[in-house]
Amino acid sequence: MTKTVLSVEGMMCAMCEKHLNEAIEKAFNVKKVTSSHTKKETEILSEAPLDEELLKTTVDAAGYTLNGIHTEPFEKKGFSLFRK
Repeated sequence: MTKTVLSVEGMMCAMCEKHLNEAIEKAFNVKKVTSSHTKKETEILSEAPLDEELLKTTVDAAGYTLNGIHTEPFEKKGFSLFRK
């Protein structure tokens, strides 16, 4: 799994977040997309790294500005009742 965090300018409300999430889900095969207009971030979980040029094009086409991309491996943390 890969976690991709986008720095995005132009989102003003929850509808903007939803609009961008839907644009990314339509353009890519992703597991999860969450956006925050207050943090100016979109976080994407996918099986493989995403094409950065297509990400830029998708964000631009949705009406927002992509300022940066950060990608890192993602490991789902398990839940344990016996954690210390």
